[in-house]
Amino acid sequence: MPQSIVRHEHTHLYAAQPKTDAGRELSSAILELRHAEQVQADRSQRISGLGGIDLAALRYLVQARREEREVSPKDLIVMLGTSSATVTNVIERLVSKGYVIREQHPSDRRAHYLVPTETAADLVDEVYGAHHGAVVSVIDSLDEQAATVTADTIRRIAAALDDLARRG
Repeated sequence: MPQSIVRHEHTHLYAAQPKTDAGRELSSAILELRHAEQVQADRSQRISGLGGIDLAALRYLVQARREEREVSPKDLIVMLGTSSATVTNVIERLVSKGYVIREQHPSDRRAHYLVPTETAADLVDEVYGAHHGAVVSVIDSLDEQAATVTADTIRRIAAALDDLARRG
């Protein structure tokens, strides 16, 4: 019984349903996507063997490296929206697993950058490759009009949720 509730929770809105059948179908599809994204997040953690915050940190570090940007521990605090103590622990775990090395800042002896290893980049690609590939495959199967309408709808929903978050 409890797992049945968990499995079906994503099918329920906590507000009035959309007015049209098409709107209700879209709402249902969005809730299904949210559920599938959560399942993929859990899968990613399981495959990587890392906790959520460690995996997020590693993903940000790999992305920054691919963009040829340097990331300091202070930058990672901002990116993860957490405390210095938490980031220190995250860095220590990632360094001990061979996913991150500390590189000395060229002009400040007290500062350093966090550099992901090739092993880290390979892990991120392994963890997210199939997920992102599946998404791209579906997107590529859409005609331009369907892709444009879908993108517009998703952006409008995201903007409404961002506005809600800003209001507190």
